[in-house]
Amino acid sequence: MAHRDDIECWLTDMDGVLVHENVPIPGASEMLAGWESNGIPYLVLTNNSIFTARDLSARLRASGLNVPEDRIWTSALATASFLKQQLPGGSAFVIGEAGILTALHDAGYIMTETDPDFVVVGETRTYSFEAITKAIRLINKGARFIITNPDATGPSAEGALPATGAVAALITKATGMEPYVVGKPNPMMFRSALNKIGAHSKKTGMIGDRMDTDIVAGIEAGLHTVLVLTGISDQAEIEKYPFRPDEIVDSVADLLPTITEAITTIKG
Repeated sequence: MAHRDDIECWLTDMDGVLVHENVPIPGASEMLAGWESNGIPYLVLTNNSIFTARDLSARLRASGLNVPEDRIWTSALATASFLKQQLPGGSAFVIGEAGILTALHDAGYIMTETDPDFVVVGETRTYSFEAITKAIRLINKGARFIITNPDATGPSAEGALPATGAVAALITKATGMEPYVVGKPNPMMFRSALNKIGAHSKKTGMIGDRMDTDIVAGIEAGLHTVLVLTGISDQAEIEKYPFRPDEIVDSVADLLPTITEAITTIKG
């Protein structure tokens, strides 16, 4: 079992770990700065497929966190990477916004409503009944069904919003076809992130705030898992699951001394 001091690369979730409702969590800025200045390979992960990495980098910067766009890995980028591997130069009918559309476009995909290889459903703020109907008909005709992430709801200031998983459930009910899910908790999301930074699972740590996505996927991908309690998990929530993270800390601030010491040890 890897000890935190042996970790050479880090993956961290974004919401609930680094920021909460666009407010940085104490310790996050210092941790990111430490990784940057010491050349520690890392990626900030999010299941949100609405925004491009550039958009998210700008949003984080507005919150006071400096994360370059090439250090952000979204479920949209992981989906595009997976589809490029499955079928280079393929075509897709997409329900989603800039995040997934840009990622697929950059991966050399063609967007079409005519006989696509894949129907890809990502996060969007304006679901169209017409687009969902089109997706159902294309899947019935043989298009493969892919979704960027399984989250059934997403947060908003007014309360929960239906998210990718909820719309996928509607399409599944209508077609009888289950989608392949790329984002967390599929370890595929972490494997593609590790590939992006050339990291090995044995030497990589994962920081997350959710037992049901971050931690379970981290364990399945063979990573050193750290659960922070700044998001949605508390002790009662942890007890519900048959698995445990390697470490449980109150927040990323608790990781600072060790991460800095480990960096000094590696460099010294």
